[in-house]
Amino acid sequence: MAETRSIDYIPDNERHGHIFSQFTLWFGGNLQITAIVTGALAVVLGGDVVWSLIGLLVGQILGAGVMSLHALQGPRLGLPQMIISRAQFGVFGAVIPLALVCVMYVGFSASGTVLAGQAMAKLLSVSNNAGMIIFSAVIIVIAVLGYKVIHKLGKLASLVGVLAFAWLFVSLLLSTDFATIAQNNHFTLPNFLLAVSLSSSWQIAFCPYVSDYSRYLPRNVSGKKTFFAVFSGTVLGTQASMTLGVITAAIAGSAFPGHEVSYIVGLGKNEMMAMVIYFAICFGKITFTTLNAYGSFMSLTTIVSGFRQQVTLSTKCRVIFVVMMVAISCVIALLSEPAFLKHFTHFLLFLLAFFVPWSAISLCDYYLISRQSVDIPALFDPKGCYGYWNFYGIAVYVTGVLIQLPFIENPLFHGALTWMFAGNDVSWIIGWVGTALLYLGLHKLDRRALPAQTVYPS
Repeated sequence: MAETRSIDYIPDNERHGHIFSQFTLWFGGNLQITAIVTGALAVVLGGDVVWSLIGLLVGQILGAGVMSLHALQGPRLGLPQMIISRAQFGVFGAVIPLALVCVMYVGFSASGTVLAGQAMAKLLSVSNNAGMIIFSAVIIVIAVLGYKVIHKLGKLASLVGVLAFAWLFVSLLLSTDFATIAQNNHFTLPNFLLAVSLSSSWQIAFCPYVSDYSRYLPRNVSGKKTFFAVFSGTVLGTQASMTLGVITAAIAGSAFPGHEVSYIVGLGKNEMMAMVIYFAICFGKITFTTLNAYGSFMSLTTIVSGFRQQVTLSTKCRVIFVVMMVAISCVIALLSEPAFLKHFTHFLLFLLAFFVPWSAISLCDYYLISRQSVDIPALFDPKGCYGYWNFYGIAVYVTGVLIQLPFIENPLFHGALTWMFAGNDVSWIIGWVGTALLYLGLHKLDRRALPAQTVYPS
C-alpha cells in the first residue's frame, strides 16, 4: 500500500513500527559499494591500515552522534526533517538550506545510479544505459510506495548485505596475510584527519533526512533506545563497509583505483559468486538511492508547500514530484562521463559545508533554546510565531558557512588556512562548533515568541 502522508504531521493513531527498524534501515543501507570505495580512499590517498581504521571509526562516532540527535526529532514531532527547519529560519527562510539539500541528494542519486546501473547491466545482460533506466524505474516505485516499503527494504538489505560481506571477508581472510597488513602502521596526523573527515562527512550527509524515517514511530518511544538504534546501525554498517575498503585497497595497491567495482566483484572467485556480488551491490544501491530520492522529494515538497501554504500533498503530486526528482538524477547519470562525474562528486561534497551550520542551528535550537517545544501548526503558517523569515537564524547560518571556507580542502575550493591542518579538511568541525557557539551566544537577538510546550495539530 502506498504512503499517503508526505510533509504533514503524523497523528498518534497512525504511528507504528519498532525501534529495531531504525537499526536495520541504517545498517543495511550502509552495507554498500560507495561506502567501501569511500573507506578505501583513506589508503589510496596515502594512509596506513591501522590508523585509517581508527580514524574512520572516530569519524563515524562523531558524525553518527550528530545524525542520531536529529533522528530523535522524528517521533517527538511526527514530521520529516527539513520542515522542522522552519522553526529556525521561518516558513520561507527554510527554502535556503532546502534548495541545497535537493541539489545534493539529486546528485548523490545520480552517482549511485551510475554504479548500480553497471551492476544491473551485468545481471540482466543489457547495456549500462538500459541498466540505469531500469534501476531508476525501481527507485521511483519504491519511493512512491514510501515509508513502510523503505523500512522493509532496509531489513532485506541488512540480510543481503551481511551475507555478501561475510563472503567477501572470508575470501580476504583465506587469501591474505593479515599479520603483514597489520604492520602497515605509520601514524601521520594529516592522513588520520583525512580518515576522520571521510567518515564524519558520510554520516553528516544523512542529517537532512534522518527523521523522515523515524517520524512514524510512537511519540512516547524511548529516546535513548531510538538514539542507540540509529547510532549503532549507521556506525556498524558504515564501518564494516569502510573496513572492507581499507583492507582491499591495501592488498590491491595500484590495481584498485579506477577498478573498484571489478576488483571487489573479483573477490567472489568464480562466476556464480561474482553475479551474487553484483546483485548485492545493486540491491545495496537500491536502498541507499531510495533514501536519497525520497529525501529529495520531501525537500522539494517542503519548498513548494511553504510558498503555497499547503499542509498535505495529493497522491498525483507525490508521484509527479518523485518521478521528476528521479528522472533528473537518471538524466545526469546517463549524460555523465567519468571525468564529469568525478568533478560533480567534488561539488556535492563541497555542498556539505552548507549543511554543517544548518545542523548546528537545528540541534542547538531544538534541544537548548526551544527545549524540544515546537508549535507544529505554526510551521505551516507564515503568520504564526516563526514568521516568513527569521533573519537571526539566517544570519547565523550564513556566518557559519563563511567561517568554514578558509578550512575547506576540495579540488573545487582550497581554503587559505588549510595549511594549519597539514592540508586536510576539518572545516566541518570548525563550522559546527563555531555556528553552535554563535547561535547560543547571540540568541537574545532572536525575536521569535517561542511556545512553552509543543503545540500539536487539533
